[in-house]
Amino acid sequence: MKQNLINDVIRGMIPYLNNAQIERLKAVMEHELFGYEVTESGNKDTSAEQDLMGLFLSAKRIEGCSERSLKYYQATIEATISGIGKDVRHITTDDIRTYLTDYQAKKKSSRVTIDNIRRILSSFFSWLEDEDYILKSPVRRIHKVKTASNIKETYSDEALELMRDNCTEIRDLAIIDMLASTGMRIGEMVLLNREDIDFNERECIVFGKGDKERVVYFDARTKIHLQEYLSSRTDDNTALFVSLKVPYSRITIGGIESRLRKFGKQLGLHKVHPHKFRRTLATMAIDKGMPIEQLQQLLGHKRIDTTLQYAMVKQSNVKIAHRKYIG
Repeated sequence: MKQNLINDVIRGMIPYLNNAQIERLKAVMEHELFGYEVTESGNKDTSAEQDLMGLFLSAKRIEGCSERSLKYYQATIEATISGIGKDVRHITTDDIRTYLTDYQAKKKSSRVTIDNIRRILSSFFSWLEDEDYILKSPVRRIHKVKTASNIKETYSDEALELMRDNCTEIRDLAIIDMLASTGMRIGEMVLLNREDIDFNERECIVFGKGDKERVVYFDARTKIHLQEYLSSRTDDNTALFVSLKVPYSRITIGGIESRLRKFGKQLGLHKVHPHKFRRTLATMAIDKGMPIEQLQQLLGHKRIDTTLQYAMVKQSNVKIAHRKYIG
């Protein structure tokens, strides 16, 4: 508690003192308080923590984070603070290390999950440091968690055709074609309206993460099935994809995920999920020689490292490329 008191005083004086004066103040306080015991009153001010959380989330919202991401940020940070049981300004590196270790053991979480928590906490505490609410981020010395580079599954050509052949609703066929040929995110697709589709150019404009606008393209088969689906509709909803029953509301992410899971079980396919279509397109594009920079733009990735994670390059193609360019 004594060190917490010293840190609180120093933090309050940062705007008025230079670095040398801050160090001198710290030394004087440590000397003068050496023989004293400092105890907490027990009246923890949770409103101050909520204020800091609100300011942080506002800053991330301005940066372009989606509301879904912000809710995840808030839940993760609140769970951490509650789990550690300290004022956010007094949390140390050891506190966070212990929390992450205990969390992984209790939840049996993967290293990817633990690194996601570390990354969110790093963002939060770095912001607190930048805004002078704390002296130094306690996450600064906690390095990125090493994760295994597992090659994730993609759909085979046979699996895609099996899904197409067994669609009983033209809407579902259009959804599968749209996901498979554009590689767009499921969250981007559910926001599309009829007027967003340019059938002449076989393209549409989507709004990705951070509300960034980009153009995606679809093939001739998708065009035909999409036109057939829209022609069959009797509703006046502007949404591109709607539910099958009255009141024909805009379809949701959860609705598509649930539909595809059920569809996959009926056909005996392993893990049918919307995001798998995106990964399949990326892998196919790389295998056919699409430059990684163009694929990055097509998928709407900010960093090319993210694009590389999506693309599973077949070893046979690596061998062919070696013979072509080197041997």
